[in-house]
Amino acid sequence: MKNKNQTKKRTTPEWKQNLYKIIFEADTPGGKAFDIILLISIILSVIVVLLDSVSGFHAKFGKLLFISEWIFTILFTVEYVFRIITSLNSRKYIFSFYGIIDLLAILPTYLSLVFAGTQYLMVIRILRLLRVFRILKLDRYIGASGFLLTALKNSRHKIAVFIGTVLTIVVIMGSVMYLIEGPENGFISIPESIYWAIVTLTTVGYGDIAPVTFLGKALASFIMILGFSIIAVPTGIITVEMSQIHAQSKKTKTCINCNNSGHDEDAEFCKYCGNPL
Repeated sequence: MKNKNQTKKRTTPEWKQNLYKIIFEADTPGGKAFDIILLISIILSVIVVLLDSVSGFHAKFGKLLFISEWIFTILFTVEYVFRIITSLNSRKYIFSFYGIIDLLAILPTYLSLVFAGTQYLMVIRILRLLRVFRILKLDRYIGASGFLLTALKNSRHKIAVFIGTVLTIVVIMGSVMYLIEGPENGFISIPESIYWAIVTLTTVGYGDIAPVTFLGKALASFIMILGFSIIAVPTGIITVEMSQIHAQSKKTKTCINCNNSGHDEDAEFCKYCGNPL
């Protein structure tokens, strides 16, 4: 009797199953149509936010844009609630990547009732366009992004050392330049001089602060040349990691969902997360 009762309790209502297929799946005509309409709505809502930030449009169509923002927000709110209701695991969806993005897409409008200007943060909705990969089944692009993320993850320690080295260089060079030029030439403090060193090392060169003395110009020239050589370092680090991952991927399958490898040659599903390989 207990087993029968448990089975009844676990049975998902038909309306919930049908709604789940429309909202979470893109294989059915209804699901694909829903996702395409959702993507169009996201694009239009982002355009509304961008136009609202233009003074000319805001002056002429401010009221219309305001109403449009709230219409899109209410629609996305209803969609978010339905995703929670129909999800097989509501908690898992809420704390998933897409769940957090879906929540952040609607929060700014409600926050604007208390904090003026926060509605412009709604441009974060554009991240929801990542669903296009699922809708159009562009698995190769998902795999490519996973490949790049794995390379970045593997090289994070080397990149951290590189950034630490760069920070050390700009602090030393900025301090030296402060001693050479001084406040009378625009280098009013060591932090200001470090800012100049960062701008110079990255070869941006805003020109708001510039050395005047011969020794200062010589040091600036050295930092500029050093900047050209430093720029190539992170590119080389990531390229090496990508080459190693590519060599490993020829020998073993890698899951695009969790990026784990070490699967059998005939494996069809990931042994770590169960995702199709």
